[in-house]
Amino acid sequence: MYDPKSPHADDFIDHGEVMETLAYGEANKHNEALIDEILAKARLRKGLTHKEAIVLLDCDLEEKNQEMFALAEQIKKDFYGNRIVMFAPLYLSNYCVNGCVYCPYHAKNKHIARKKLTQEEIRREVIALQDMGHKRLALETGEDPVHNPIEYVLESIDTIYGIKHKNGAIRRVNVNIAATTVENYRKLKDAGIGTYILFQETYHKESYLKLHPTGPKHDYDYHTEAMDRAQMGGIDDVGCGVLFGLELYRYEFAGLLMHAEHLEAVFGVGPHTISVPRIRRADDIDPDTFDNGIDDDTFAKIVACIRIAVPYTGMIVSTRESQKTRERVLHLGISQISGGSKTSVGGYYEPEPEEECSAQFDVSDNRTLDQVVNWLMGMGYIPSFCTACYREGRTGDRFMSLCKSGQIQNCCHPNALMTLKEYLMDYASEDTRRIGEVLIEREIGNIPKEKVQQIVRERLIQIESGIRDFRF
Repeated sequence: MYDPKSPHADDFIDHGEVMETLAYGEANKHNEALIDEILAKARLRKGLTHKEAIVLLDCDLEEKNQEMFALAEQIKKDFYGNRIVMFAPLYLSNYCVNGCVYCPYHAKNKHIARKKLTQEEIRREVIALQDMGHKRLALETGEDPVHNPIEYVLESIDTIYGIKHKNGAIRRVNVNIAATTVENYRKLKDAGIGTYILFQETYHKESYLKLHPTGPKHDYDYHTEAMDRAQMGGIDDVGCGVLFGLELYRYEFAGLLMHAEHLEAVFGVGPHTISVPRIRRADDIDPDTFDNGIDDDTFAKIVACIRIAVPYTGMIVSTRESQKTRERVLHLGISQISGGSKTSVGGYYEPEPEEECSAQFDVSDNRTLDQVVNWLMGMGYIPSFCTACYREGRTGDRFMSLCKSGQIQNCCHPNALMTLKEYLMDYASEDTRRIGEVLIEREIGNIPKEKVQQIVRERLIQIESGIRDFRF
């Protein structure tokens, strides 16, 4: 029986409820009156239920789809403005004991060299990332209690936060590691992490068990209930996602929204971020062996419908996607992207020869961070390196209340401009800096409060003189 408040995965991701939802969407995909009613509710910016959202996803009325896309873009602007948060993944280790059939790190893969960064190697990687201009990282590691114990992750976080190179500093470390205990989540919280991220991969339990035949990740319930344990461990910013292409996308869409509803119902705060990766080719992995791949049009609609259904959440798209695809979904709700990413262990300081690559997946967008920043500004977006909310304690329900009320604009917009200014001064190419200076001058006028505009102008001058790390 479906129960969003239940602590049990089989209740809040109830298979019967998902199938009923899919049937409801199929039955109403031409129901123009119902679609209009749902869109009217969506315009209130309070979100939609999973059943309402599936009707929009299934709708094949072109006029209504265009309304959806326009609404998704406007909702993103209302909550997050024209800011795009920048980050990079940092792979610590590809040792893994799991048998996930879609991941090259699976235990039986003998083609890739197993690597684990030492603390000195982490230091070199972080300095390379700082020299690009990054301030926010997402730590990635395989699940291996011998090679990658929680103590290794904690030591690595401490190392990363301790590195100050020239004007560089990593100000926020998000963590994407395997499901763990409340005690370990508490340790991660004490270590100062930002968001705890864990992809469900698939919400379809039968498929999940087949895709994870061996290893601790085989335990569907333990994995699916990880966000609850993270919240109980004090981590109130959690990030969800599925790997689109493993199972039928409509099932995943419904499950993802049900998971968001569960977190909201139990903890009063839904996912801080939702990621939408699609399966990609990698060593020993051919995505064509999976029959559930989605085309670019379907992918774009999924992004738009998630933005409408969960208007407050940050939405992430990585370098798995091409420049063309990323540009398209930026207009439909994406608020965070990676840039200059390497998906292999140790790939920043000394990139691997292509024939020796141990990347977790093939990167489709290979541009440098500077090229991505330049591209974003050319489209009128503000690349943001801001980490202020996390460092000012605006996490969990405190962040969500500001975000849902729109008050976050008085913090995020000026912080984005000041961190962009830092990037322009310290790392940008001449062309990028020229474009950025024009953008900043124009965008100062969009800060709601005149007093804040004045403070920002003063701080921008101080940044030019060498002072760093201002924040509201």
